[in-house]
Amino acid sequence: MEISSYAIGRAGEELAAEFLREQGFFIAARNYRSERGEIDIIAENRHMVLFVEVKLRRYDAGYLPREAVTSDKRKRLLHAAKNFIYRSKTTLQPRFDIIEITMNKRQDLKDADVNWIENAF
Repeated sequence: MEISSYAIGRAGEELAAEFLREQGFFIAARNYRSERGEIDIIAENRHMVLFVEVKLRRYDAGYLPREAVTSDKRKRLLHAAKNFIYRSKTTLQPRFDIIEITMNKRQDLKDADVNWIENAF
């Protein structure tokens, strides 16, 4: 039975959230939506609020997951981040990161490569 791309995407986001927790971040929100964009993960520590886009690809996709974060996508992320900052009244330093996950040959997340791109844009 094949796993849906939605289920794989959700599992990838969970892997990314766990990775951030291991780095000492608190997950403030998942799939935060505003009228013009969505942020996969919003994570915080004492100094920063991270707006994280998670991209997952198979090892043989032919391009890096980060390449899917287009200028249009960055604009939507920025809009959603502004909305979050306004609504939460956070004073933490904002940062935009990408976590790219590359699945292995078996399309299994157990041995996936996780690459954290800090200050991605």
